[in-house]
Amino acid sequence: MKGAAYVGGGRLETVSVDVGPPGPGEIQVAVAYCGLCGTDLHIVHGAMDARVRTPLVFGHETSGTVAAVGAGVEGWKVGDPLTVMPLVWDGTCSACLAGHQHICQNLVFVGIDSPGGLQQRWNVPASIAVPLPSGLDLRTAALVEPVAVAVHDVRRSGLQVGDHAVVLGGGPIGVLIATVARDAGAHVMVAEVDATRRSRVAELGFEVIDPASADLAAEVGRWTNGVGADVVFEVSGAAAAARSATDLAKVRGTIVVVAIHSAPRELDLQRVFWRELRLLGARVYQRSDFERAVDLLGRGVIPTEALISGVVPIEEIASAIDDLSAGRAMKILVDVAGEARA
Repeated sequence: MKGAAYVGGGRLETVSVDVGPPGPGEIQVAVAYCGLCGTDLHIVHGAMDARVRTPLVFGHETSGTVAAVGAGVEGWKVGDPLTVMPLVWDGTCSACLAGHQHICQNLVFVGIDSPGGLQQRWNVPASIAVPLPSGLDLRTAALVEPVAVAVHDVRRSGLQVGDHAVVLGGGPIGVLIATVARDAGAHVMVAEVDATRRSRVAELGFEVIDPASADLAAEVGRWTNGVGADVVFEVSGAAAAARSATDLAKVRGTIVVVAIHSAPRELDLQRVFWRELRLLGARVYQRSDFERAVDLLGRGVIPTEALISGVVPIEEIASAIDDLSAGRAMKILVDVAGEARA
């Protein structure tokens, strides 16, 4: 079976993957599509060499069908459509025992810490397989994982109907957070420095602003009649965005840190104190977030056509990585099955 692997030194290779039958408690997935995300870029650029073991078949935004069922697995049959929630926890650490399995202290993130979905056949624990409705196109279903990220972020924020939410960063996750927040009844403004992304965000009907050429705090103030944002989502990963977040939130407003910041950031703790702001982290997702994401995609809430810039065969994954790294695309899917479903 064909796959794509990061082999170290910033290099990718198309590889032959020998996948045996699924073991007890496992499902074998016939992978249809696998989306590429920022984490995949970090892997390929070598930024995660201290963590990953090479060669690594990566990828964790997947859709497909059941190819085979291992012993002891119930409720699944060959041909069933599915996606994979790529988290395996130990169930014994203090986080798991407190009900926070998704941030297990010994979490295995599938596609980073173990082989992922950029292979035509993929054995996964049945416990992390998530069923898809038969009417949901598998190309669309490859977005379930990033949509689940956005669902978790919005749910974590405590956003209410009528709230004003500011999203700092108009990339794929920023657009998804804005979309989920709007579906939840919020008014949404997106701040994005890239002109092409701003144009795409505006076409989706969001209030959008360039924080590099405008006084963002003043604009948010005008937008909220001087109150400030109920929720600020920091999605960009930029130091300037992290610094500005506290200026945008209302008294007792909430700041949700979504982006992975590679270095410590300056934060106005005086403002946090003075306004009694709430600062939250939001990492990955829970099973209910995946199920909600499936529902949103099934109802057509997510602007999939605006997000998916293209679909490439597995042999062209290197060029797709280059396009994403250069900002020439929002989301690229890999046609793992090789059936040119684009």
